[in-house]
Amino acid sequence: MEPDLFTAAAEDRQEKDPSSSPLAVRMRPRTLDEVVGQRHLLKPGSPLRRLVGDGDGGPAGASSVILWGPPGIGKTTLAYVVSKATNKRFVELSAITSGVKEVRAVIDGARRAAGGYGKETVLFLDEIHRFSKAQQDSLLPAVENRWVTLIAATTENPYFSVISPLLSRSLLLTLEPLTDEDLKGLLARALTDERGLGGAVTLPEDAEAHLLRVAGGDARRALTALEAAAGAAIAKKEAEITLLTVEETVDRAAVKYDRDGDQHYDVASALIKSIRGSDVDAALHYLARMIEAGEDPRFIARRLMISASEDIGLADPNALPIAVAAAQAVAMIGFPEAALTLSHATIALALAPKSNAATTAIGAALADVRGGLAGSVPSHLRDGHYKGAAELDHAQGYVYPHDVPGGIAAQQYAPDAIHGRRYYEPTRHGGEARYADVVEWTRTRLRGEEPRR
Repeated sequence: MEPDLFTAAAEDRQEKDPSSSPLAVRMRPRTLDEVVGQRHLLKPGSPLRRLVGDGDGGPAGASSVILWGPPGIGKTTLAYVVSKATNKRFVELSAITSGVKEVRAVIDGARRAAGGYGKETVLFLDEIHRFSKAQQDSLLPAVENRWVTLIAATTENPYFSVISPLLSRSLLLTLEPLTDEDLKGLLARALTDERGLGGAVTLPEDAEAHLLRVAGGDARRALTALEAAAGAAIAKKEAEITLLTVEETVDRAAVKYDRDGDQHYDVASALIKSIRGSDVDAALHYLARMIEAGEDPRFIARRLMISASEDIGLADPNALPIAVAAAQAVAMIGFPEAALTLSHATIALALAPKSNAATTAIGAALADVRGGLAGSVPSHLRDGHYKGAAELDHAQGYVYPHDVPGGIAAQQYAPDAIHGRRYYEPTRHGGEARYADVVEWTRTRLRGEEPRR
């Protein structure tokens, strides 16, 4: 909403006493150049630069935009910077507390401002995905006729949560997750800037690393945790925010885990070996350590997919589909909800019957090929679809399996060099017991013998 008497008084108080506002609020960028991350959206001539009046677009006015990204990566911050930097009238609404009535009031005000004194209006609508279809419809005339320039923010996929007509009238800008380097820069600025902590305390590397893990890519969470830890350090009359102080204030122990070092591989190895050993509780422990340390959920999901084939295989044919589904879900939802999906898959794999027969089978076949056991493809299996193939005796004598009873023809498929070698040796574990029976039956038929009943 546009500022009223009470809002103006609150802002005046914050300017006179900055400590009355949270650190995350005090450290909001004042210009687009101070924004952390999102470099791809802040290039010269970009829609956001145009909104704050950087450059003259001539007859091409600034476009309405939809900002899409997870919480804490700068959607509201970008709107705030625009509100401070633009020479346009700026109005803010939240879809949580506003409805069609408030939207119409803003639009009416925008039309009066444009007609009365030529002032354009920028409308920031936070959490637009919470608006119903009818509420979003009420924005269409204003956006289409450019009575307002809309900045809408959403954490939900706009292709599902924003109506198509509004999407087609706006530019969709996808915000990228903040990196650790982005957050390090933000923490460094907050520690030294007069708007922040003004050099009152320092932050050693181990405490900084823990704050980054706690933040999980969320700038607001990083600054909130920093403020709490700094307050505790100052209260204890300490000039440095120690790791212990950070652990105490955020109530979260630092996990000894280096995503780029030995622990990364050691804990990942322990997770897979615990799954292989069917110890579901140990597997969940190592999974929790990886999650808590801020491991990339896609890395964990990839390891689970490998485990499903390497250690389970056909003993439970559902293991790989479960792992693949988990990987797809993780890529779509991310943390924190992805922890549930990874737990689901880890439990299923740990408790599944185990077989490494698929692993040893391809290993044995590869060893033979690398050792020179290849040989020519039998002539009856070669391609016979080209002119002259018959003269070369290619595809001659091939028996079409669908033409014989049982669908298995007694003929040689392997090259002479490896004919009769057995690579796949199924176990009797779980669902693979069925394959053990099938493979013996088919091998007997391929040799032209009658299987034993």
